[in-house]
Amino acid sequence: MDRRSFLKQAAAIGVGAAAAAAGYPGALLSAPAYPDLTALMGGEPEPMFDKGILAMGGMGRFVQPNQTVVIKPNIGWDTVPERGATTNPRLVSQVVRHSLDAGAKKVYVFDHTCDAWQSCYERSGIKASVKAAGGIMVPGNSHRHYHNIQIPKGKVLNQAMAHELFLEADVFINVPVLKSHGGTTLTIGMKNLMGVVWNRGWWHRNNLHQCIADFATYRVPDLTVIDAYRVLKVNGPRGVSHKDSVFMKALIISADPLAADTAAARMFGLDPLDINYMMHANDLGVGTMDLSALDIRKIRI
Repeated sequence: MDRRSFLKQAAAIGVGAAAAAAGYPGALLSAPAYPDLTALMGGEPEPMFDKGILAMGGMGRFVQPNQTVVIKPNIGWDTVPERGATTNPRLVSQVVRHSLDAGAKKVYVFDHTCDAWQSCYERSGIKASVKAAGGIMVPGNSHRHYHNIQIPKGKVLNQAMAHELFLEADVFINVPVLKSHGGTTLTIGMKNLMGVVWNRGWWHRNNLHQCIADFATYRVPDLTVIDAYRVLKVNGPRGVSHKDSVFMKALIISADPLAADTAAARMFGLDPLDINYMMHANDLGVGTMDLSALDIRKIRI
């Protein structure tokens, strides 16, 4: 194989595979290098996710054939997508499609909503979009589907009741929306995990920030996909009117939940060091807040 043919094949199938095919020495040592975090701006939800997950190595890097995938968007409030209080339904459906294309056996989507779950699922547009994409919407309001777990690394939160889908999923993908929050300043990825817990009211009465960080140590999502397409800047977590949100047309993807939240906080215009639960998560080793140490791929569409 000449050099031109090698480079052409490398572009198509990856340098390592092309080198192996060409019989070059040490070919198996050259594993593909993927970014730790991908940040996209300027596009619609579907193409931003398409390009972002491709940069991360494709959904097949995270989802294997016949695995069960659970996706956790923010569907907490009975509001329309234009409010920016819930995850964009077009993004959720695209994550479902990529999971199924990667060979997932089943893809479940759920949230333990704050308002009545039927209304939240309907008005957010997520129920219809997930169904159209081939996913399965599951209610998160039944106590019998929650099971007690111990959180060994928790400083305040040592146990919780977590939904069985979260506990049993082969692959867990967290798909929060970036928005303001009256209690924690911001709600992004780690706080979105409160929607897989039954007895979260206890958190609010017992150091909410530490509880969020403690729970994040139990199971790190395989992938965090932060929706920053339409961002609720004030009056979160629910918002009052459409004027509370702005179009940022952005998306963040990472397997490091703390790095993803850190990048999102900066995108929002805040210093992550001022968000207590992020600092607590950093102390517990959930991930990193040092974005300078990461390989970050920025993509503008």
